[in-house]
Amino acid sequence: MAGHRTVNGRRTLLRWLAAGAGVAAAPAALALKAPLTEQVRLSQAQTRAFQAWMLRIISAQVEQGPTPRWHHRDCAGLVRFAVNEALAVHDAKWLRANGIATDRRLPPELNLTPAQAALRNRWVQSDGQVGHFVTALALVQNNSRFVAREISQALPGDLLFFDQGDEQHLMVWMGARIAYHTGTVTPEDNGLRTVDIDQLTNWKDTRWQPAVNNPNFAGVFRLSFLS
Repeated sequence: MAGHRTVNGRRTLLRWLAAGAGVAAAPAALALKAPLTEQVRLSQAQTRAFQAWMLRIISAQVEQGPTPRWHHRDCAGLVRFAVNEALAVHDAKWLRANGIATDRRLPPELNLTPAQAALRNRWVQSDGQVGHFVTALALVQNNSRFVAREISQALPGDLLFFDQGDEQHLMVWMGARIAYHTGTVTPEDNGLRTVDIDQLTNWKDTRWQPAVNNPNFAGVFRLSFLS
């Protein structure tokens, strides 16, 4: 497995979480950054629809190969792409562009308000600026909330975050399986992988096991705009 490199690491926060401390108990200097403005959230029904679309979009990349519309092919890029497309309007044009089969039952539309629709391609970066790009670290630190270190608490679409020193890595909990991108693309390998939880729990390289006793596993995170 390959990770996503960051320039400064900021590993203090991650080690705090890895030690099992809750975010609420963390000192102010270590706590996840609060949103700069009041957080726009999806309703519970919209959250369920979003999760279903996010999983459908990731599954399409795994089954059919990456769409040309997905430009940044790494672990954080997979999450950004799936989130942005899950927040899109899924009309006939979108379905054709993304190769989503219409002969299979589709999730319901989210029916977003203008404020909710503005969440698309709007990520809070490490410096507090908002833009289309965000690293794996900033994605969890500034755009997600800590759920637990127990994988049993994960919901579909939640993020599994691993800290491997100078590299950070994201995986997506799909319900029955876990999807991720290795960060490496070759003509023979698009970098996409899915594994079941038993495979990952017993992974030979223990740094990748989503276990409470693994100091490299920071825990399960949920996108902050979800209910």
